Amino acid sequence: MCVMVLTSSKDRYGYELVDRISEKFMIAEGTIYPLLRRLTKEGYFTTYLVESQEGPPRKYYQLTEDGNKYLKELVEEWKMFSRAVDQIIEEGLQLEKE
Repeated sequence: MCVMVLTSSKDRYGYELVDRISEKFMIAEGTIYPLLRRLTKEGYFTTYLVESQEGPPRKYYQLTEDGNKYLKELVEEWKMFSRAVDQIIEEGLQLEKE
């Protein structure tokens, strides 16, 4: 979901995604590329190459219309999950106070 959210605002290349996500929590670079390949194969991303002055061309990932739909589903599922976890935490904390 994080990869898709970051690419919903602008096209990004793999290492850029790793770097942005790593700013918030630890993620291994090796987990992003297989995920990007799978999501591309499933039609949620398209890719294109852009020449780079710092090395080989970079492969950019662009969210497709299907990708945007899937992202909205994921975000809704996350919100429901997050609310449920928050409720469980609150209930647990209330029991501790009693």
